[in-house]
Amino acid sequence: MKFAMSYSCGKDSTLALHKMLEQGHEPVCLVVMVNKSAGRSYFHGADHTMLKRYAQSLALSMITCPSDGTDYQSAFETGLHKAKAMGAVAACFGDIDITENRQWEEARCQAAGLVPCFPLWRRGREETVYELIRLGYQCLIKSINCNVLPADLLGTVLDETSIRIMKSAGIDICGENGEYHTLAVDGPVFHTPLRFETGNKIKSGEYAFVEIR
Repeated sequence: MKFAMSYSCGKDSTLALHKMLEQGHEPVCLVVMVNKSAGRSYFHGADHTMLKRYAQSLALSMITCPSDGTDYQSAFETGLHKAKAMGAVAACFGDIDITENRQWEEARCQAAGLVPCFPLWRRGREETVYELIRLGYQCLIKSINCNVLPADLLGTVLDETSIRIMKSAGIDICGENGEYHTLAVDGPVFHTPLRFETGNKIKSGEYAFVEIR
């Protein structure tokens, strides 16, 4: 089955892509929502240069969907229609168990005439994060909620040590409530790793981010 991957550049959408390939499905393209004013992908903050690198490293066409937030729904549906025109019959998402998100995505797929796929749905938290590590994915911790996690985690790779810290903090170790976000930079679905440098750590309210180039 040919599918479009709704891609955030983070760990969950990367693992979902891995699962679809593992099941023998064929990716047609990546669909990425971009914050028009910031010039970066929503939620994970990949800039246009990074997005270009992702498309090259994953060897997939990328459909970017610019939005100022008010037109987020229509911008995403436009991206899905473009994916369908490229041959996609389904769209894949990395959601785990937030029902409202899944319902929204299912509605967008219905509007675009695509079958929604959720290969990580209802998987256990530990099963998900430890599989990423076991498979050899390198996921860089890009942002954290400072109220629940230490700033020392910024710019480090998700591993057993960081997971232990997250467990001791009592958070959702998949970060489903926004406790942290990652950028996947290497692993089985990547044809070449994304080379990067980390820069300054920036605090904004209760969140902190690390600059990545």
